[in-house]
Amino acid sequence: MGKSSKDKRDIYYRLAKEEGWRARSAFKLLQIAENFNIFEGVTKAVDLCAAPGSWSQVLAKKLREKQPDGDIKIIAVDLQAMAPLPGVIELQGDITNVSTAEAIICHLEGEHADLVVCDGAPDVTGLHDMDEYIQAQLLLAALNITTHILKKGGKFVAKVFRGRDIDLLYSQLRLLFPRVTVTKPRSSRNSSIEAFVVCQDYDPPEGFQPSMTNPLMKNTTCDWSKLVGINKEIVPFLACGDLSGFDSDMTYPLPCFSQADQDGNYNCLLPVQGPIDPPYEEAIALARAGNKTAE
Repeated sequence: MGKSSKDKRDIYYRLAKEEGWRARSAFKLLQIAENFNIFEGVTKAVDLCAAPGSWSQVLAKKLREKQPDGDIKIIAVDLQAMAPLPGVIELQGDITNVSTAEAIICHLEGEHADLVVCDGAPDVTGLHDMDEYIQAQLLLAALNITTHILKKGGKFVAKVFRGRDIDLLYSQLRLLFPRVTVTKPRSSRNSSIEAFVVCQDYDPPEGFQPSMTNPLMKNTTCDWSKLVGINKEIVPFLACGDLSGFDSDMTYPLPCFSQADQDGNYNCLLPVQGPIDPPYEEAIALARAGNKTAE
């Protein structure tokens, strides 16, 4: 499969390169923001599991468009190294480690974030129950950091894998956010079990004290085990994105008028940001050395 065939199979992959986004996932955040207006009034944002940086790109562009003269601060965190982005503070660390959370708090300099986003996902195994569990634990780690840095009334957006036990996760989110909605952007493939939770109006219960050492919702000030009434949460689901726009599961023909040479042949663009330290880099270097020797 060549580069042009991948462009043809995934319209959002092609559009991301043409519009300068590092990954097609940028359109997911753009479509979520269009429906939920999550950028309104945001001057400080944290992007967890940020690599390769497409969501940080969206945050940097949209927040500065809304407030050109505002004091905008964006912090991007990921376990992997990420190429620099103008106006974005980048931290390399594991969001399940206390040291990473402390570094984020340090960079906020005593202030709180208005918005926290997390597009992180584990390396899927194909065993859906295991993938859903690991993804839920990753989201809870992101949520644990969020409870330390998000201001009251703030917003939290994160990826989830929808499965049969997802109601428990929704219930935990509803303890902290009065408004929780599950959404599926049009740029997210229908064949994928991913969706996104949009949590608004952060309002932790009275007496809730987030702790770096205790598991989420297991602190000593609140007893979540004493539940009364109906405890199952039915969270609304909303598909977002323009229904007249592109379908991520369709194959579109390569345009002859866009990114084409004088003969009308399609000119495939390179990705906006290539891998920083790819595992196959040594193999490429050896192959190039072999070709030079043969010459």
